[in-house]
Amino acid sequence: MQHLYNLKNLFLGGFVMKLEDVDFNGLKKIAVVGGSGSGKTTLANWLGEATGLPTVHLDGINYLPNWVPRDKEERDRMIIDETNKEKWIMDGTYTKTMKYRFEKADLIVWLDYPTIAKLYGVLRRYKKSDGKTAKPEIPGCVEKMDWEFFKWVLLWNKNKRPGLKNALSGFEDKTITFKTRGQLNRWFKKQFPEVKIEY
Repeated sequence: MQHLYNLKNLFLGGFVMKLEDVDFNGLKKIAVVGGSGSGKTTLANWLGEATGLPTVHLDGINYLPNWVPRDKEERDRMIIDETNKEKWIMDGTYTKTMKYRFEKADLIVWLDYPTIAKLYGVLRRYKKSDGKTAKPEIPGCVEKMDWEFFKWVLLWNKNKRPGLKNALSGFEDKTITFKTRGQLNRWFKKQFPEVKIEY
């Protein structure tokens, strides 16, 4: 890979990074990963506005209207097709295609937040919803909150985080990890001071 970054050793939240200042002019593919409620979609939209890169929301591929899951094989084929395109910002985890996306990505942003922060994120998101308007990133799907989803968020760090951490092994040289929203916000404002950020 070309030297797209100013390399600088930095220890952040238990994850060794070699990327601090990123030359976004050289980036064509950015993967944003993390658990539900971490703000992946919001960050992807911010980055899309800042860079002009097309944004792909994997939940928008996975779900048909009214939260009906798409056939998994069809979903994965569609994700691979998107991944093979020349430019993208892609938010979502989706384990089966994750390593392929990491291999193609120029930059991976991991929102590695504690469970309480993600629970706060989904509750705040639900509170902002009017319960009628479909999410623009997932056409035909209105924001919802039920016990099944709450439990998914509650147990994500225990059940799913280890698999994501393992999948990121070998990609440390192009991964930035954030442990808090404040940490992410400060970094983003430094990179793109002209872009207004709000949740």
